[in-house]
Amino acid sequence: MYRTLGLMLTAALLAGCGDSSQQAETTEAVDFAGNAARWADDEFQPSTLSRDAQLAELAWFTNASEPYRGMTINVVSETLTTHEYESEVLTQAFFDITGIRVTHDLIQEGDVIEKLQTQMQSGENVYDAYVNDSDLIGTHARYGYVVPLSDFMAGEGADVTSPTLDLDDFIGISFTTGPDGKIYQLPDQQFANLYWFRYDWFTDPGLMAQFEEIYGYALGVPVNWSAYEDIAEFFSEHVREIDGTRVYGHMDYGKKDPSLGWRFTDAWLSMAGAGDEGIPNGLPVDEWGIRVENCRPVGSSVSRGGAANGPAAVYALRKYIEWLQKYAPAEAPGMTFSEAGPVPAQGHIAQQIFWYTTFTADMIKEDLAVVNEDGTPRWRMAPSPHGPYWTEGMKLGYQDTGSWTLLESTPLERRKAAWLYAQFVTSKSVSLKKTILGLTPIRDSDLRSAAMSEMAPNLGGLVEFYRSPARVAWTPTGTNVPDYPKLAQLWWANVANAVSGEVTPQAAMDTLAEQQDRVLERLGRHGVLGECGPALNEEQDPEYWLSQPGSPKPKLENEKPQGETVPYDELIKSWAAM
Repeated sequence: MYRTLGLMLTAALLAGCGDSSQQAETTEAVDFAGNAARWADDEFQPSTLSRDAQLAELAWFTNASEPYRGMTINVVSETLTTHEYESEVLTQAFFDITGIRVTHDLIQEGDVIEKLQTQMQSGENVYDAYVNDSDLIGTHARYGYVVPLSDFMAGEGADVTSPTLDLDDFIGISFTTGPDGKIYQLPDQQFANLYWFRYDWFTDPGLMAQFEEIYGYALGVPVNWSAYEDIAEFFSEHVREIDGTRVYGHMDYGKKDPSLGWRFTDAWLSMAGAGDEGIPNGLPVDEWGIRVENCRPVGSSVSRGGAANGPAAVYALRKYIEWLQKYAPAEAPGMTFSEAGPVPAQGHIAQQIFWYTTFTADMIKEDLAVVNEDGTPRWRMAPSPHGPYWTEGMKLGYQDTGSWTLLESTPLERRKAAWLYAQFVTSKSVSLKKTILGLTPIRDSDLRSAAMSEMAPNLGGLVEFYRSPARVAWTPTGTNVPDYPKLAQLWWANVANAVSGEVTPQAAMDTLAEQQDRVLERLGRHGVLGECGPALNEEQDPEYWLSQPGSPKPKLENEKPQGETVPYDELIKSWAAM
């Protein structure tokens, strides 16, 4: 399958390069309909639309773009396979079909945020549109720099809003909706943070019997952190070696680096159960431990009703450190996110609790130790296990949703042209092919397609997960976080101090909560965030809040209940029956 995907991508890139001569200085006498038909037939297959429906949708783009024909617009996104396809292929297709030229820059995620902030603060038009993570939804909805798409589509942008956009088909549209109920961003690509494991080892009769003899229950997909810990111990300390190779029951990373912050803000506390119930994010307390009241953030510390330094958060940090030190390879604590990512593909890791599905394509390459000779994976992905503080109805994991964002500082004509491009690269004519190449699905109709069913056996559970009802519990950072860039930078240094042993997990989370509260206080004092700006609660004895229902939650007497697992094949069957 990886070979097939690679050939498809190569063909697509060659198609884009081969048509570069058509980018003439004039668009007069261009056969836009013929170009659309050629792209539909040669590149945008398969599609969930019939050919006639594809041509009708593409014809709308041609007609709607007429006032902007000849323009050159500039957009930017982080460097992912999905965006490479957009930048190298779909810009050419868009030009051929609309006459609008697009320069689609690819830079690092942190640089995207920096450019975005520069434009917000200066008012100068740096880019005409941005693909940035919906983690900033709480920021975008409060500062007033971002165009609410709900308003734009009904007002100034009505004439350039596709009648076939079908917002209800986007599986991440709730993630890009602000506390005011307005849509601020349009999802362009998504990937989740799931549990990864060696299916071949977990179904090995000898290993299964050995595990049950030691732990008293079946080896399988862990439902809770207790089972994950038992499995980590089993492979690291009891099995130790398979086929002459030293194996480990856990993989993670711990180097003092900004990526260590993502490791935690990407919902680690919610997996432990630190927040409140609620989808897509807990209310009133979210997975960052921030409490809101009537959309106003009122505190992170337990003394203000938050949970960033509560028992569940401290437990989450303590377990992260303990597992990293006891059950992962010795080099793991010194690795960053990018360094640790390829390690499971090397074949000596039994499971990983925190694994991004964006690595799927790298896990199905030929000749890897984790791929069978017939190209099928020896591994699977499954829902992440939850900690002892988690209850039904809570968010369980993280999902990255890179989304198109328009700024008020972009001139209206350029904003309209950019909105046309954003809709084009997410349109039903294009989205299924883009999903097959990048494996970052955004539309339910694509996920239900025959093409995805055909690919499913080679993708280790990706399609099954996204088709399942479980997917709704994997969500990005939500609206409780009023300024993502300012608050996110506080996490990695505090976590690193605990990993190195300089401070205890409790002290690290106390400092983090205090720092978050200081930032929230400054944001509220400036008064620039309007009626949803922070207004901190007065501090009280933490016991007051710990005795209230919901989060923050008091310390459990037993933080390691009985381990619980489920056979993977039964899990998949139960999803299919829903």
